[in-house]
Amino acid sequence: MDTEEMKILEMLKKVIDPELMVNIIDLGLVYGATFDAAGRQIDVALTLTSPGCPMGGIIIEDAQQTLESNYPGFNVNINLVWEPAWSIERLSAKGKAELGFS
Repeated sequence: MDTEEMKILEMLKKVIDPELMVNIIDLGLVYGATFDAAGRQIDVALTLTSPGCPMGGIIIEDAQQTLESNYPGFNVNINLVWEPAWSIERLSAKGKAELGFS
């Protein structure tokens, strides 16, 4: 993962799941990010805790706006993916602690 992709993941820590009150990185919802400077393109693979997640639209919109505000002129694609399925094993140590799993 390059430096810019690491910056993107760091920025996405500002996106909080409004139900769980934990950021989407520590929840393990972001599966990856790619940055194409020449094509002015950012792609993020993101999942939700479940297909019926009532906050999914808000999380996706917040992620989109966070990146668009930090990368003006870039095309930002938030790609919702379901494979592999999310599980609590994807939580970071910080996410586990925040949710009381540690």
